[in-house]
Amino acid sequence: MSGESFRIAGRPRFGGILVVADHASNRVPDDIDLGIDPALLDQHIAVDIGVAGVSARLAERPGFAAFLAQVSRLVCDFNRDEGAPAIIPIASDGHAIPGNSLSHAAHEARLDRFFRPYHAALARALEETPPALILSLHSFTPRLASDPGQQRPWQVGVLYNQDDRAARIAIPLLAAEGLIVGDQQPYSGRLLNATMNRHAEADGRPYLGIEIRQDQIADAAGQAVWAERLARVCGRVALAL
Repeated sequence: MSGESFRIAGRPRFGGILVVADHASNRVPDDIDLGIDPALLDQHIAVDIGVAGVSARLAERPGFAAFLAQVSRLVCDFNRDEGAPAIIPIASDGHAIPGNSLSHAAHEARLDRFFRPYHAALARALEETPPALILSLHSFTPRLASDPGQQRPWQVGVLYNQDDRAARIAIPLLAAEGLIVGDQQPYSGRLLNATMNRHAEADGRPYLGIEIRQDQIADAAGQAVWAERLARVCGRVALAL
């Protein structure tokens, strides 16, 4: 199943694990001009670097599938509440996005084209084939350009809002891998957890929110290592829930 804003890799299975990657793509449709240097599309403001590769490798495994965004977060940020200003960002990490200064009608048209179909399709996928666990997968930059003094030493962060069932199991498992693990780092899931709030917490579905530092998965070798690691950890989390 696919649409302009999403695609599903692998075959979802009842009681399996569904990877949800809201920022997996840096694609900008030809009819949208963001008014930015194209080089920015390869940076973290446009895409979660490495996440598409990790997700694709996970989706090749039995019991796993992946629900992947198909447009850049600069076109429409799927991990935002519908009324949030940053859903169609006019700036990101110090970079202006002039093409996103839209009229109300154009703003609504973009939500109709991308945001609403994405979330409707994700809701449908979860209803039709309920997983045992949702893996919400993101990556983060070692430091923000707008705040270079802020160090982010964690190799992986675990995020959650009110439902920390999976997080409490996963954090010690990841630490046992010899990793520097952030609990609600590099930011708190209580502040930014929109997709999982909507599709997991609202319905009591277990989920694991993972943020991998992007230098860990910037190449194919790192992506393979993390796909293997997450498959192992998620399998243990799902069994323990």
